[in-house]
Amino acid sequence: MRITVLTGAGISAESGLRTFRAEDGLWEEHRLEDVATPEAYARDPALVHRFYNARRAAAAAAQPNAAHRALADLARKHDVTLVTQNVDDLHERGGAPYVIHMHGRLNRALCAACGHRWPSPAVMDVTTACPDCGSRSARPDVVWFGEMPYDLDDITEELERADLFAAIGTSGNVYPAAGFVRMARQFRAHCVELNLDRSAVSSDFQEHLTGPATEIVPGWVASL
Repeated sequence: MRITVLTGAGISAESGLRTFRAEDGLWEEHRLEDVATPEAYARDPALVHRFYNARRAAAAAAQPNAAHRALADLARKHDVTLVTQNVDDLHERGGAPYVIHMHGRLNRALCAACGHRWPSPAVMDVTTACPDCGSRSARPDVVWFGEMPYDLDDITEELERADLFAAIGTSGNVYPAAGFVRMARQFRAHCVELNLDRSAVSSDFQEHLTGPATEIVPGWVASL
């Protein structure tokens, strides 16, 4: 059985990392348009760097939880493609052998001038230089609003070949990830949603498991 798993912010929230879809429209006390768009970086790179330095520190301090470890166990034993919308490395530290980070990674840096990528230092600022071209145009290697997610062709191939598709801790509000379930169903995969509450695309799933990821994911993995 081939399994494709998509994870979202809900799985990392139980490790203490805040989600960005707060009711007040703020993310760590900042508006999304001020810290998570190319325009924000062009307008105030120092603010963007301070914001992501704090997020990087929070992610480094967080620990993988039972849901991360259960998915890692699943991936080691079965034909699993693990795709995450999260920019932390909790899946890897939880033992996952391979993860597609469709929205990039906090622990990577990207040169806005030449496109070179490298492991990010713990703290970045406007003086951080690209080790390849020397330009002081370093930014976090994360996908901002208005930018194209990474590895969509590879993800599409995995959805096409999946017998089972699972979405864990996702809101169903962010595209293209919110459309993965319909794509998987088009190719006849059985689709299951594991979430605290029904998502915006919940009706597209054939099966639903509701509750904290740390409780329902290990049980679901064991059932497979």
